[in-house]
Amino acid sequence: MASEHGQSPTEYIVHHMTHNSVGTGFWTWHVDTLLMSALLAFLVGFVLWRAARGATEGVPSKFVSFVELILDFVDTQVGEIYHGDRRFLTGLALTLFTWIVAMNTMDLLPLDLPNNISTALGYHHAFWRVLPTADLNGTIAMAIVVLVLVVSAAIRAKGIGGYAHEWIAAPFGAHPLLWIPNLVLNLVELLAKPVSLGMRLFGNMFAGELLFMLIALLGMAASSATGVLSGGAFFIGQVAMGAVWAIFHILIVLLQAYIFMVLPIVYISMAEEHH
Repeated sequence: MASEHGQSPTEYIVHHMTHNSVGTGFWTWHVDTLLMSALLAFLVGFVLWRAARGATEGVPSKFVSFVELILDFVDTQVGEIYHGDRRFLTGLALTLFTWIVAMNTMDLLPLDLPNNISTALGYHHAFWRVLPTADLNGTIAMAIVVLVLVVSAAIRAKGIGGYAHEWIAAPFGAHPLLWIPNLVLNLVELLAKPVSLGMRLFGNMFAGELLFMLIALLGMAASSATGVLSGGAFFIGQVAMGAVWAIFHILIVLLQAYIFMVLPIVYISMAEEHH
């Protein structure tokens, strides 16, 4: 609880929203976001690798069946959007979905767990945020990678000349006087995709993390309450609200991963077919 470390409610929230970072200004690196993202990427990759190694022609194990169920779900979603050779896109969608689910799930860990671990190791009041998708730097970075894939898919489908011509010819036509308006609109459309993609994931996960912090403050109120009844009311309120929000948040975890999985496939499909 916050009161255990002598923190006010404001200090408690600020502490939990501060990244473990190095560097200054533009070159500030959020160490916790980078390490948690890499660790969870390795964990997801290992799980998928184990499932692939365990796949046989006979009756699959429950673990392999579960992973195959996820793969079939992802492949079906990709097939409904993209009608060409979708092997690469299915792999991309599976990677995005499983990785983002793993990162989002970190929000369901006990809020004070990182601080308790760091305190046990002798690092009191250490900063460490376990939720990479609540960091705008992380979600925008993933969205930029998607943007690169979208542009690459468009160039592969139309060639550099065809893609460049589309920038000045669509949507108003190829007249020289319309080149600049076409260019501006296409640039806005292109940049809006990664911005909306990254901001949507960040906004939902950041809001969910903040709500968990506000619920945790009821524990502070319970520990500092003078009466038994008021303290018990705050404690019961924290447990009840925390449980309800955690159950509802599971839907948000999965939904945001699904949206971030589907939209890149939509963008790539549009990039290859748009004229």
